[in-house]
Amino acid sequence: MSASAVTPLTAGEYLHISIATQQLTLWRNHRAQQQFPISSAARGCGQQRHSQCTPSGWHRIRIAIGANAPLNAVFVGRRCTGEIYTPTLRLQYPQRDWILTRILWLSGCEPGHNRYGAVDSLSRYIYIHGTPDEEPMMEPHSHGCIRMRNHDVIALFSQVSRGMGVYIDAG
Repeated sequence: MSASAVTPLTAGEYLHISIATQQLTLWRNHRAQQQFPISSAARGCGQQRHSQCTPSGWHRIRIAIGANAPLNAVFVGRRCTGEIYTPTLRLQYPQRDWILTRILWLSGCEPGHNRYGAVDSLSRYIYIHGTPDEEPMMEPHSHGCIRMRNHDVIALFSQVSRGMGVYIDAG
């Protein structure tokens, strides 16, 4: 086990994302505190840039965005547009990949696997973020990110911090 893998486990506080069960679990003091349904990539797990796959392995929350944004706030390029998502707005912009409410931007911890070069999760813009309520959960449908219900991502956002470990389990 690499040093990057030991640190979050030793601390006893991290997020575990299971691709198999499509669930995110918040671990604190070596105990599961909360579970949330998620949606990972429709194309499965993979590390390569432009693959639209969810990267596996150890990550850290590099940046938390949207702390004071309202429910269903729309983000484009990690900036709040001032729009609030509605089905009518979706009809106006049918090609958007809707990133709503909060963003937890992930940085890989494993050089050559999810960090640096063509496999770098940070430069691939891999996030945990809110998504429209009509999007399915517990089924892979994203373009690589981890999608969550908006109320769930708000609840999670208030319990995590920059640098917190995130393990994306491809198994």
